[in-house]
Amino acid sequence: MSSQRAPQYVAIGHVTVDLDPTTGSARLGGTALYAALTAARFGLDAAILTRGKFDTYGAAISEELARFSHEVAMIVQEAAAPTVFTNRTVAGRREQTVHSWAGPIDLSGLPPTWRSARIIHLAPVAQEIDPRQAGRLSPEFLGATPQGWMRQWPRSGGRVRLIPLRLPHELVTRLDGFVLSTLEHTLARDEIEAIAQRGVVAITRGPDGATVIDRGRSYDIPAYPVTVRDDVGAGDVFAAVLFLLRAQHEATLWAAKMAAAAAALRIQGLGPDAVPTREAVEAFLERRGERRR
Repeated sequence: MSSQRAPQYVAIGHVTVDLDPTTGSARLGGTALYAALTAARFGLDAAILTRGKFDTYGAAISEELARFSHEVAMIVQEAAAPTVFTNRTVAGRREQTVHSWAGPIDLSGLPPTWRSARIIHLAPVAQEIDPRQAGRLSPEFLGATPQGWMRQWPRSGGRVRLIPLRLPHELVTRLDGFVLSTLEHTLARDEIEAIAQRGVVAITRGPDGATVIDRGRSYDIPAYPVTVRDDVGAGDVFAAVLFLLRAQHEATLWAAKMAAAAAALRIQGLGPDAVPTREAVEAFLERRGERRR
């Protein structure tokens, strides 16, 4: 898709390089990538605004980025390096280390056609989006996964720690969708309460499912029991499906079930290649006797 054509779903955030904690091998990641691929595989024209320098990690990473760019339009702002993470699971909790940071994304780099996207997903992973600028965006549906605004690490790189979320009122009042993890939600209670009064909020709990609140009404969504091969990006896939289906005015409960099924399919495979299509998600639910009502 050309940058001159208006996409339906725009994800803004760092496409990352994720290092395997055991082997040190690298693959692409980041919420923006997982979310935009999900939208594309659900049939939407999708695009990413990001920043980084990916050829520093060799031909394989550059080739992977080029391959995904056939599915998703990308604007990559120049940087000295990509944002690089190592994710480890310790005692059931994810520990993250930042090795390099690509820097802030300039939202003025959004083409005019991209600004008119039906859905814009603010997908920070490492403090790369200025929330004061983001409050000026006005798509039909504005969603956010705020994890990157809640991460802090030493300037030279190191272990990530969670910090309380502090979003400007202007942005909070514009958000239609908000997805965050069970570890994050206690640090974002004010934002959750405000957004849930007028939009949809989901708190994901991994194998314990999710709680979805839509304009004050709450739904408990169980996780589908599957064999987990790799859970990175599962929450991002969940968020993208929830956002795009609610933007299409699907019922909240069905949208949440589709989101949970998409996450279940994602974690059975490895990396972004395991992001499922809409057809695969619907077939997964059909096999379990779940149908849209």
